[in-house]
Amino acid sequence: MLKLRNRTGVEIAVLPYGGIITSIATPDRDGQFADIVLGFNDARGYLSDHPYFGAVIGRYGNRIANARFVIDGLNYMLAANHGRHHLHGGRRGFDKHEWDSTVDGDTIALRRVSPDGEEGYPGRLEAAVSYRLTDANELVITYTAQTDQATHVNLTQHSYFNLRGEGDGDVLDHEVTINAARFTPVDEELIPTGRLAPVEGTRFDFRQRRAIRESYDHNWVLDGGDGELRHAASVRERTTGRTLDVFTTEPGLQFYTGNFLDGSLVGKSGRGYARHGGFCLETQHFPNSPNEPSFPSTLLRPGEQYRTRTIYRFGVS
Repeated sequence: MLKLRNRTGVEIAVLPYGGIITSIATPDRDGQFADIVLGFNDARGYLSDHPYFGAVIGRYGNRIANARFVIDGLNYMLAANHGRHHLHGGRRGFDKHEWDSTVDGDTIALRRVSPDGEEGYPGRLEAAVSYRLTDANELVITYTAQTDQATHVNLTQHSYFNLRGEGDGDVLDHEVTINAARFTPVDEELIPTGRLAPVEGTRFDFRQRRAIRESYDHNWVLDGGDGELRHAASVRERTTGRTLDVFTTEPGLQFYTGNFLDGSLVGKSGRGYARHGGFCLETQHFPNSPNEPSFPSTLLRPGEQYRTRTIYRFGVS
């Protein structure tokens, strides 16, 4: 287990397996610390089937329709692990591999090589993820990658948060702001239709802070310029005062409210994680971008560098 701790007492623990964030301990308004991410007490829990708790997701975070894409006229078939579609990198994505790891001061550095053909993707991909914990209570996540063949890349982080503390009920009363005037509607299989629809007048409008209240598993089109670090979202939990702010250079944000949790997975608290027991804020390019030419491209070519940055800032109000 790799750990970082800053001067304010915030502590983060990471497994080299899957780059998994196993715990994040932050204070409430009274200075009482609690672990605010869902997960298991020991590494063995992460070797069994679970919904990507805390993991680095790759090569492609989210869904690719019909588990296929075309690059330069060549058709590539990916592992179909979500019905007929490809989800979160396939049957054995980046979340199910051991990463080379080092700790240097305030930073955990993770590296792995994804060989040509892994889960159907072309090219040998050299990927790196760093977690840096600052004394401003910011977890700065930087993703980089390079390839020897044209391929698609969309890395993200899949921690489930509950700002009351993991295992402490559902998150439906958490108050959320998402800085996005548009989202990507999906079909019944959660594949984007290709439209960028306005949130105005819909249940997807979180431009003003409000409670979650219901189920979500959708991508928002973030306001702001291409590649610029922008404030994507904020979350507040009233009883503890804990807050979470998300900044990213990515164009999209998947907001997921733990709709498929069913109480069968027992977490660190000794309690089962029931439906809506945690929420995810996955910074990303849009789902199914390889098959939607109008979406921002996820194509990486030899000689180019993939580089994105996301910041989770923990606070109190």
